[in-house]
Amino acid sequence: METITELTKETKADEIQSFNEYKEVKKALQIYIDSAKSGDGKLSRTAFYDHAHILGSIGGQLYNMTADEFEGAVAQGGASPNVKSHIAWIDISGPAAAAKVEFIDWGGLRFTDFFVLYKENGVWKLSGKVYDSHANN
Repeated sequence: METITELTKETKADEIQSFNEYKEVKKALQIYIDSAKSGDGKLSRTAFYDHAHILGSIGGQLYNMTADEFEGAVAQGGASPNVKSHIAWIDISGPAAAAKVEFIDWGGLRFTDFFVLYKENGVWKLSGKVYDSHANN
């Protein structure tokens, strides 16, 4: 009779690598989260791929930005030292991932951000983001 490990064909090393991927995705998200607190647009920009796109609305106005444009928006918004965040979930499949991050008091607003991420050359980066600004939408 085969063991469960033999049935799944995963080795302990595979399991450890899979578990560690969540930590690596969290690190990629943390760069973005830190930029929210600091208002550092350049830091925010490093979290995204060059092709990344950001889409959402605030106060009913649609914002459709490139990663470079979003860098400017983060810098213009300035620091939000009281912002709190929570990574609600991360889902990974190979080099692709999705994540949901909740923010409260980022520039006085509450946001829900949905990210898509991709791992290239061993590094996870944000490929895109859509967001909701809740009551201010």
